[in-house]
Amino acid sequence: MAFSAAASASTNLVPAVASGRGGAAASASQHGETARLARFGVSSSACANALSLSSSRSCASMGEVLWANGGAVRLAARRTLRVRAAGAGTIVQPEGFQITSVPTTPIDGQKTGTSGLRKKVKEFQSPNYLANWIQALFDSLPAEDVKGSTLVLGGDGRYFNKEASQIIIKIAAGNGVGKILVGREGIASTPAVSAIIRARKANGGFVMSASHNPGGPKYDWGIKFNYSSGQPAPESITDKIYGNTLSIKEIKQADIPDVNLSELGVHKFGDFSVEVIDPVADYLNLLEEVFDFDLLKGLLTSKDFRFKFDAMHAVTGAYAKPIFVDRLGAPEDSIFNGVPLEDFGGGHPDPNLTYAEELVKIMYGTDAPDFGAASDGDGDRNMILGNHFFITPSDSVAMIAANADAIPYFKTGLKGLARSMPTSGALDRVAKELGLPFFETPTGWKFFGNLMDAGKCSVCGEESFGTGSDHVREKDGIWAVLAWISIVAYKNRDRKVGEKLVTVADIAKEHWAKYGRNFFSRYDYEECESAGANKMVEHLRDIIAKSKKGDKYGNYELELADDFAYTDPIDGSVATKQGIRFIFSDGSRIIFRLSGTGSAGATIRIYVEQYEQDTTKHDLDAQDALKPLIDIALSVSKLQEFTGRTKPTANEDGSQAQSREPSDQDIMLSDLRLEGEDDEKQKSGLSINTD
Repeated sequence: MAFSAAASASTNLVPAVASGRGGAAASASQHGETARLARFGVSSSACANALSLSSSRSCASMGEVLWANGGAVRLAARRTLRVRAAGAGTIVQPEGFQITSVPTTPIDGQKTGTSGLRKKVKEFQSPNYLANWIQALFDSLPAEDVKGSTLVLGGDGRYFNKEASQIIIKIAAGNGVGKILVGREGIASTPAVSAIIRARKANGGFVMSASHNPGGPKYDWGIKFNYSSGQPAPESITDKIYGNTLSIKEIKQADIPDVNLSELGVHKFGDFSVEVIDPVADYLNLLEEVFDFDLLKGLLTSKDFRFKFDAMHAVTGAYAKPIFVDRLGAPEDSIFNGVPLEDFGGGHPDPNLTYAEELVKIMYGTDAPDFGAASDGDGDRNMILGNHFFITPSDSVAMIAANADAIPYFKTGLKGLARSMPTSGALDRVAKELGLPFFETPTGWKFFGNLMDAGKCSVCGEESFGTGSDHVREKDGIWAVLAWISIVAYKNRDRKVGEKLVTVADIAKEHWAKYGRNFFSRYDYEECESAGANKMVEHLRDIIAKSKKGDKYGNYELELADDFAYTDPIDGSVATKQGIRFIFSDGSRIIFRLSGTGSAGATIRIYVEQYEQDTTKHDLDAQDALKPLIDIALSVSKLQEFTGRTKPTANEDGSQAQSREPSDQDIMLSDLRLEGEDDEKQKSGLSINTD
């Protein structure tokens, strides 16, 4: 049998050990291999040191690499033995392509969270910035999740995704990945990546996105890794990635040409392959298992039902026509802003009353459609609107859960419900009524993923326009839209053309009549001086330490005051200091959270919630309903005293949109900050999210 090998004088290589046969046969084989390598200029000492690392393995194992004594020996079966001097880097020759060891040094600022790494495009375009992070990721994964593995690659279509795709593919090949499944044009929504990972039983996948943040050369780009369950990598991995970015010395990169991502098909390079796939197919197949598409089609093709979907020139533009038009029969003009663009058409792909301005004006205009929806940059967020009616995110997840019988996927019943701690308690009341397990988690979809993997959660959501179920391990914008259309269709299943439609507003008001209404508003105070913000939090912690049940706050009686902590019921991990809570006996809440305590200052978030069971008060303006609690929050926190702030950065009153067309002030707001995102990437703008 013949072999190939390459040697180098590079000193930036890392010892690698593989398994194989041992004993006398292995020893004989190793001595013979040393002799063969010596004939091609590899020193006997380099060979001896390299082979001593693997005395128990077969020298003939396919794709085996030995790093030792500053030299690299690549052994691959059925090839002619060769040696190449690598110069500044190490070049090895596996079957089909070369691998180059590119020297590099650590780059500051690559701290990785569950949302991955997000920076400005220019930073990612700087030498080795992205490559360092990708290599650090591969260095952080167990060998069995890399060598010969299958990984998924997709993104939201934003600027730099195409270039990044080629970088990721080449480094994946250089690290021994067996196959990359990449969406055509590098496109795949975040929930679709999760679906593809699960459907194809892949080892994981990359999501290239900065979520709802703007795209283009001057704006944001991001990258994250999802594990084999389809959910974002856990902290055990993201912490390792960051640690490896601080000590990285080399990037292993395959010398292969750029892959044409425009056409479906398989590109093979020896034992490595790249398959360009339809980014919609696996995801659509899953949705057809979840929903009754015949029921949905019946509504969307009805002559007296009109539907609008704003894809915001983001990734769901690649999904909207195939799903809503081609499969479900909605008129083609139901979709607008439906072509994904690298800069999102110059817009901000954030589905809220501020940035989905075009949709909001349509839904609050004359002769408005019956149903409107929007999704964000990477397709995991959603906004739901009826004719002159806005469904808030906290209400949305509660109403979906309460009407789960409209969705065939839940025909055997819901396993449990969960929400992030700052999200309103509307979902809690549904769980209680239905006798379901309920979980209140810290901010972050990973907590929901753990519950789902353990079979304890079916539907979950957060106040920041994120809703989902256990069909994937990400929040899912199109899923939420189809869930709502399913509810409307189910409520109207016996209706004849011309008869009154059960509307989005009817469904919401029916829900409030049964469960009560949770008025809810969020206030963000941006870029506060960090010292003052920290003093305010310490002041609040002093208060809760002295508080007791029954304490009076105006007309409210205290039930509980604490700094929210969460022990994960699945893996036992503990998250502390997740937000200071004042919970009152009637279910009302005031919550304080602090984030972004860096050089740019801190963001103080105040969440205020008032539960109201009286149906005659359900149409109140949220700010009127919440005013007593808002006054208590400001008084107790002494926010103005500690920060000098007299008002939030800006104001958005979502609930007022339920009874009136949003004013220019509602629509023309600065950047809406959303829960659970990278604070470093959200330095400007408001925010208040009102339920």
